[in-house]
Amino acid sequence: MTNPVGTPTGGFHEGELAVQREAGVVRDAARLAAMLAPADLRGGVTRFLAGRTFAAITARDADGGLWTSPLTGPPGFLRVASPATLDVRALPAEGDPLRHLPEHQPVGLIVVEFATRRRLRINGTLSHTTGGSLRIDVAQAYGNCPQYIQNRHLRPAPVRASGAEPVRRGHTLTQGDVDLVRQADTFLVGTTHPQRGNDASHRGGPPGFVRVEGRELWWPDYRGNNMFNTLGNLRTDPTAALLFCDFATGRTLHLSGRAALDWAHHHLPGDDDGTGRRVRFSPERLVAGRLLPLRADSVTAAPDNPPLTDRPSVP
Repeated sequence: MTNPVGTPTGGFHEGELAVQREAGVVRDAARLAAMLAPADLRGGVTRFLAGRTFAAITARDADGGLWTSPLTGPPGFLRVASPATLDVRALPAEGDPLRHLPEHQPVGLIVVEFATRRRLRINGTLSHTTGGSLRIDVAQAYGNCPQYIQNRHLRPAPVRASGAEPVRRGHTLTQGDVDLVRQADTFLVGTTHPQRGNDASHRGGPPGFVRVEGRELWWPDYRGNNMFNTLGNLRTDPTAALLFCDFATGRTLHLSGRAALDWAHHHLPGDDDGTGRRVRFSPERLVAGRLLPLRADSVTAAPDNPPLTDRPSVP
């Protein structure tokens, strides 16, 4: 396996600190450093996890490629086995790039409750898989704010019939892929750090906030908690993975590639939240299918979504 990971020692790593300095928010971020303390899954965290039906995991496949994939199940599929151990009674769907997850690797998990706009971030090590379950030794677990989470009520949907719609693997976005990205109001992003391991995070905005220009995707970086976990990881390693889900149809688009943070875009078209920051992503591999066994019939936009300041480009 690639990307060995040590035990996190707490506090921000060098990439996060560098982005915080450039953004001028070191003092604001320092107030949140205690959130990175060793995990404690008791109390409210246990209750939150017990009721959830959707999560996304960032990990590497057997070839070392980084992907972010959905994990779904009925309430109770995320079970706290100890204050630092989480059992996930589910695997990525058949055809998913992480269906056969190698053990003993760092993983990041983001657990989202769209109906109440709550999310929990979990980082640790996949210690083993047993049958249809994963066991994660958790190093960190902390909540993120409800910003930019669209309100949805997810319900189970029939699993795609075997062979009804084959999973497509490739390197180039089709027009259907581009349409899915441009219509998306939500995606999940996975990043990595050579010592701290893998991380999964949520991004949301109005439909069209992810732009497609030629073979590249980009999106404006909105104001957040100033910790810059995702951007700090990209500062040290550009490897990234994106997951787009169409919650109306169950279509999914997994992208694995490289990303970078650009600065100095203040007041330019696309600087929707006025930060001057945008992330550019170049996909290198993709997996597309109908791999999400959940649906939502309606969506209510997050009240803090910034309005678009340009129109999506036409390739």
